[in-house]
Amino acid sequence: MATAKPSTTKTTTTKAQRSASAKKAAETRAQNQQNVAETAIAYVRETAERAVDVPVGAALTVAETVKPLTETTSREREIKRLRTQVTREINKLERRGGQARRKATTRVRGTRNRVERDLKQRRNKVERTVKQNRTKAEKAVKENRVRAEKAVKDAQAAVTERIEAVRS
Repeated sequence: MATAKPSTTKTTTTKAQRSASAKKAAETRAQNQQNVAETAIAYVRETAERAVDVPVGAALTVAETVKPLTETTSREREIKRLRTQVTREINKLERRGGQARRKATTRVRGTRNRVERDLKQRRNKVERTVKQNRTKAEKAVKENRVRAEKAVKDAQAAVTERIEAVRS
C-alpha cells in the first residue's frame, strides 16, 4: 500500500496543476477576447472620428481660404500675392521656353553646318575626281592623236616611197 499512496499524491498534484493551468488558460482566453473587443472598439471609434473630422477640416480650410477675401485690405493683399505668384510662374515658363528654343536653334544650326560641311567635302572630292579623270582623258586623247598622226605620216611616207619606187 505504500506504493499506492505515492501515486495518489501524484494524481492530486497533477489535478491541482491541471486546475491551475486551466484557470490560467481561461484567463488568457478571456484577456484575448477582451483585447479583440477593445481593438474592434478602437477601430470603430477611429472611423467615426474620421467621418466627423474630414468635413470639419474641409470647412475650416474653406473658411481660411475665403477669410482673406472678405476684408478689403486683405483681399487686395491676397490678389497682389496671387498676381505676383502668377507673374513669377509666367516668367519661369518664359525662361524655360526661351532656353529650349535657343537649344533647338543651336542644335539645328550645328546640324545644318555639319551637313553643309559634308556636302562641300563630297562636292570637292567629286570635282577633284572629275578634274583628274578629264586630265587623264585629255592626255590619253593627245597621246592617241600623236600616235595616229605619226602612223598616218609613216603610212604616207611608206606610200610615197612605194610610189617613188614604182616610178623609178
